[in-house]
Amino acid sequence: MGRAGARLREFRTQRRLSLTEVAARAEVTKGFLSLAERGMTNVSVPVLMRICDAVGIGIGDLFEYPTAPIVRSGAGAPLEMGGHDVREELLTPKSERHVQVMHTVMRPGGGSGGAYRLDATTIFVYVLKGALSITVDGQTTLLDTGDSMTFGATQLHDWHNPTDGEAEVLWTIAPPVGAEDFSAALRGS
Repeated sequence: MGRAGARLREFRTQRRLSLTEVAARAEVTKGFLSLAERGMTNVSVPVLMRICDAVGIGIGDLFEYPTAPIVRSGAGAPLEMGGHDVREELLTPKSERHVQVMHTVMRPGGGSGGAYRLDATTIFVYVLKGALSITVDGQTTLLDTGDSMTFGATQLHDWHNPTDGEAEVLWTIAPPVGAEDFSAALRGS
């Protein structure tokens, strides 16, 4: 939450919102929000989305983007979208208006930390390595290496690595979350 926390604080102070006000709106404690803004705690995806909503921004407003259309291996923009024991990077530049591709590496048990929805149309996930347990609208599916799944972005979904080894996936979201016209994220449940 280092970069994302600092950006959250920047947006909150620009809007002249107090820690107490945002914490109450996001249904978190003031202390937790302070820790999140200072990058000193992990935040689940749904909680981060509630905080963004309370500040009046979309989760995509926290993203950093690659500056060029060619992204070399390991050179994507670090992505802090919440979750636990995950390392993510954004592979598509902000100028891309049709799709957004994210690369996620999860340690054993790592994942979203809860269910959420995105303000987009479609999510496609492809498992590059390991396995992914994904629950969409209450139905859980186990995807192994080479498996993929497509579902509606507004469907309530959460995901995690159910294995004892590292898992690696590619997410494709259409249209992009965080593009100027699509930056609002829906509330997590």
